[in-house]
Amino acid sequence: MDNPALNPSVRLSPVENGYLAYDPVADRLHELNPVAALIVELCDGSRTVEEVRELVKPALPEGAAQEVDRWIEEGIKVGLFTQGSHSTDRQELSAEELTKLAKRLRRSGQIQTAYLCQRRATELVPSNSHAWGVLGELAHILGRRDQTRAAYEKYLELEPDDEETKLLLVALRDEPPPPRAPDECIQQLYQRFSSFYEFNVCEELSYEGPQRLYELIKAVLGDRQGLVAVDLGCGSGLAGSQMKALAARITGVDLSPEMIELARARNIYDQLEVAEITRWLAGNKDHFDLIVACDCLIYFGDLRQVVIPSARKLERDGVLAFTVERGDQYAFRLTDSGRYTHHAQHIREVAAEAGLHVARLEEAFLRMEYGAEVTGLFVVLKNEG
Repeated sequence: MDNPALNPSVRLSPVENGYLAYDPVADRLHELNPVAALIVELCDGSRTVEEVRELVKPALPEGAAQEVDRWIEEGIKVGLFTQGSHSTDRQELSAEELTKLAKRLRRSGQIQTAYLCQRRATELVPSNSHAWGVLGELAHILGRRDQTRAAYEKYLELEPDDEETKLLLVALRDEPPPPRAPDECIQQLYQRFSSFYEFNVCEELSYEGPQRLYELIKAVLGDRQGLVAVDLGCGSGLAGSQMKALAARITGVDLSPEMIELARARNIYDQLEVAEITRWLAGNKDHFDLIVACDCLIYFGDLRQVVIPSARKLERDGVLAFTVERGDQYAFRLTDSGRYTHHAQHIREVAAEAGLHVARLEEAFLRMEYGAEVTGLFVVLKNEG
């Protein structure tokens, strides 16, 4: 066998515990552990396989040296190595190539390797804020909390006005959370999110909140129709389109102007207002038969902030219906996703304080997040007078 050498088309990138080796001609990525990385370093065309084996032998378990021969043979078959005349020049993957690879790997579910690619990209272009943001998200998916915090801290140094990242870092630093997500955080988040919101939540995240909540409301209200309703945090109108069948008049309220415009295009609301919902509840003089807040209270900590003023707006036999993400920690917690989770007992206590009867409180699938199911609490509270 001629002396093996790294295929000249292969580009290397050093990562933690080894190398990534990418062949753009074959469009093939190899993830190399420390021993494999050492073999690649030694296969520069100047050594025989036997010489490489002897040099690697001290790094291997006893009796495993022959694995070097097998690994090099496999490397030749898949195009990682060549034999005969070759160039000894080696090229590293560029930041742009690594970023593209990370995106493709993430789409195919190879999150660990995507993280390695993205981390190397940030090392090559440390002034690229977007690269740090993507790295933080990948670290979060992997459950690497310290690395997530470090990446977002670097991102925030470069993008100091990003309110969403500030809120994420409150959770990641285990600092006392604010009573609710700041207005600027929600506005920035949905300004970015609005252009692909419905495709993301409906197609990619399999969002079932509006339909499930509607079914619970129907179970409580029976055949009642012709209601005066308000959709708090209406977003693009996914919940409103379900509730419209029950309402003689329906108002939508949301903090994001971009989301209000999406809701307006549905042509289902009699009135739409851009407002923060607690301020809107405090200033509005109307009373309602139905108040809905679907996937909106995830941005609030203590639910008294919304439930108590909403209760004051309910007509007799009116209902307040909402969803939250279920939490195991009492009473609520700001998670590393920047959203609050809530304990069922907190909901019961707040309902009692507001003078509302818990007509329904059920756990069910809400949507997906990073490939995992998110369990929601679906709640219908009734004003029995």
